[in-house]
Amino acid sequence: MLIVPRLLLTRSCIRRLHSTVRTAMALRFDGRVALVTGAGGGLGKEYALLLANRGAKVVVNDLGGTWTGEGKSSKAADEVVSLIRANGGTAVANYDSVEDGDKVVKTAIDNFGRIDILINNAGILRDRSLLKMTEKDWDLVHAVHMRGAFMVTRAALLYMRKQDYGRVVVTSSTSGLYGSFGQINYSAAKMGLVGFSHTLAMEGEKYNILSNVIVPIAYSRMSATVMAPEMGEIMKPVYVAPIVAYLCHEDCTDTGGVFEVKSLFVANTLYRPLCCVSDFFFYTVHIYL
Repeated sequence: MLIVPRLLLTRSCIRRLHSTVRTAMALRFDGRVALVTGAGGGLGKEYALLLANRGAKVVVNDLGGTWTGEGKSSKAADEVVSLIRANGGTAVANYDSVEDGDKVVKTAIDNFGRIDILINNAGILRDRSLLKMTEKDWDLVHAVHMRGAFMVTRAALLYMRKQDYGRVVVTSSTSGLYGSFGQINYSAAKMGLVGFSHTLAMEGEKYNILSNVIVPIAYSRMSATVMAPEMGEIMKPVYVAPIVAYLCHEDCTDTGGVFEVKSLFVANTLYRPLCCVSDFFFYTVHIYL
């Protein structure tokens, strides 16, 4: 599958994104090892499939629980690994919680000897309005989103720093950027991950470790609780995968960015001290099968 952006931009944006177009047309990840958390379905699954299709060796991490964080099963991760292998790719499954970040990353090291790409995608929901929310609802969401991202990223960074190379993508949400009724725990965690990624971008820069935030709006198991079923056709997770793949690529130079993705559109929101400037650039995506 080839994804080619067609730009609908001001002239000032064209030069900056010209390399993105060329990269998308020839995107390869041969020799790279990618770890995708929460890759058993939805967005994570599409990221894993695309990276594997472009030559990356992929660790498919998924605890296999419900979207509220209950239960455990190997089925989801195993099915994605089987799909990748059936298409000629290389992948292994990991069923550990992201809170056990060392174990998750160890799967990449034990099987492939390195880790180049980390996509922090695992997440759960425990939706309640503030006065109805329990401490457990708050703690479980933060344990997966915030602590999970911290534990996996810290473990991966030890190897990325030795390699002088790494690409990290952190998943936030419009709930984090703008708020969402009944999701105060989720909103707080997702906005916290923006600051997490910004700081990681600063700390990783001298080691050629780049970190960016993806803010996807797509129809998935989790978003199905708040989206109409009709949105499934126009907000497929597959539409988000190309920009994530670009941010994971060695030719990517963006770091510290926040990329909002909705169907066939992308907005790069730039945060600066004392102000917030949204430099919106949009492109349509043509998919060639």
